Parts: sequence; C-alpha cells; structure tokens
Amino acid sequence: MEKIFVTGVNGLLGTNLVNTLLERGFYVIGLVRNRAKYHGSVSKNLELVEGGLTDDSIETLVPILMDCDYIVHVAAETSQSMLRYSDYRKINYEATVHLFEAAVMCNIKRFIFVSTANTLGYGSCNRVNDFQGNSGSELAGIRAPFDKSFYAQSKREAEIYLLENKHRTDVIIVNPTFMLGAYDSKPGSGKIITMFWKKPVIFYPPGGKNFVHVADVADSIIKSFSQGINGEKYLLANENLSYREFFEKLNTQTKRNSLMIKIPAFVLLFLGFIGDIIRIFNIKTSISSVNMKILCIYNFYSNKKSVADLHVTYQPIDMAISDAIKYFMRKGE
Repeated sequence: MEKIFVTGVNGLLGTNLVNTLLERGFYVIGLVRNRAKYHGSVSKNLELVEGGLTDDSIETLVPILMDCDYIVHVAAETSQSMLRYSDYRKINYEATVHLFEAAVMCNIKRFIFVSTANTLGYGSCNRVNDFQGNSGSELAGIRAPFDKSFYAQSKREAEIYLLENKHRTDVIIVNPTFMLGAYDSKPGSGKIITMFWKKPVIFYPPGGKNFVHVADVADSIIKSFSQGINGEKYLLANENLSYREFFEKLNTQTKRNSLMIKIPAFVLLFLGFIGDIIRIFNIKTSISSVNMKILCIYNFYSNKKSVADLHVTYQPIDMAISDAIKYFMRKGE
C-alpha cells in the first residue's frame, strides 16, 4: 500500500484529497495544525500528525517521510488581507523549499505542489475555445494584476525553485482555478455561495473567472502520481463564467430569483484605492487596488493539457455548486 504525505488537510482541497485517497486504497499521513479541526473521513489508513511547516518542524517529520512514496503540498497562506510579501513568502515559498529538501533526503518518488492558476497568464477571451496563442495555458506568463498579488508572487517563486530542482526529485506542479465543493469548513472559496445564496439582491463585479469542482482537482492530483511529466505544470480548470453567469447558476440551484445588479468597475477601483490607504496604517483588509482589479477582468483558462496528459474528466460546475450547498446546509450555514 502506497503512503502519501499531505499537508493542509483541514482545508477544502486537502480534505477532499484525503477522502479520495482513502477511497482508492492509499495510506495517508496528513499534516494538521489542530486535529480537532479536521472534518474529513476517518480510517485505520489515516494518520493525522500535528505540526507546522517551519524549518525545525519539518526536520521532525523526516522519520515519517522516510516511509512515504509521494508528497502533496497543499498548505498555503491564501488570505487576501495580509499586508506584506514576507507574510506570504514564509509559508508559500520558504516552507515549500524546506519540505522539498526533506523530500530529496527521504527519496520521495514525486513531489506534487499545489500552486494557483494565477501564476499563469489568463486568456482575454470569453470562452476557452477562443484563446489566442498561449493565453490561458501553462505556457503563458503571469499577467497583471496578478503580478502585483503577493499571494501569486509567492507561489510563482516556489514554482521557479521547484522547476530548477526537478532533477533531484520528480516535481509536478498543479495550478487549480477557483475550487468549489463540499468540506469547505471555514468556508474559504465557498463564501461566494454563503454570502449571496439567501440575498434578495446580488451585487456582482463586471469580470469573470474559471471554476472547477474540488473533487476533480483531487482526482487530478492522484492521477499525477503515475501520469504527467516531471517538471510540468498542469492547469486544473473547467468552466469559464462571468460573475453574472455564476450567480445565475446559484439562483437556479437555490430556486431563488435574486435581483442581480452589476457593480461598475470604477466603483470597485475607488474602493480599492480606499483599501490601499487603510492598509498603509497596518490594518488588514482584503480590499485593495490589486484585488479590485482582479474582480474586473475575465480570468479564464484552458484545461486541454490536463485532459490530455492526466486524463481528467471534469464535472459540470453545477455539481460543485450543488455539493457545496448541500454541505453548507448540513452545517447550518
């Protein structure tokens, strides 16, 4: 039985990944900060280890890693309210380096790094089949405004390090887009549902993004153990939707007819300017010029490479919305 070491198992992707790994007969060692916050499957083939991702903490994990076949590094600092690049770099870059060095020391077969689609250049079109050249693909370089995003910058720095060291241990980088589904216990990305699903009026931004079922991302990661090419990136993406189209789907799922009003871009950009001023005074807020600009673009991607190389079959995003809603209802959100 192959052993998989997974970080960040308390989050949306980590929990879904652990559930799927257990279903498929793997032995899983999951790194958690607090066992009590784990809400996934329980099994004799699951071992939860409390710990962190500092240099000293990872050293204590080496005896455990010696017996593992693969590492999936999911844990990350994803908050959009942190004020400095160093706040993201410590977890998203430095911890990745420490864990990879441990992987090399322990002869891990393959190191799978969960990055973000935002380190890659999004397409400027409204639909995946209309992409021009390399836009929206793994070959496209990071584009504004993500080149000013501390989160995307820190993930990109980690990608560069891993690719420079792929000769030491096999590396696969997966770049998921916006994930939705069950087990979003915080919630994280699921806030796009919980904040709006019961509102009579939905104010939506002018842009759009790519959405993917978190279960498909988990499936893709597992397939990358034996498929995919060392040193390659794989966009895990599915449906490109404007925010209006997404909320129309949410209305359909919840059987509501919320009134939808588009927020003009200039309003969001003005709010971003105000947020920048607030952040000068060391007040944490997710409102910033960068984040508001992100809401105004069509952040679209293609999944052609992951379909071809990893043989992924993606579910309609309606399934992800439905699964998320059912989970939130069980939780009483």
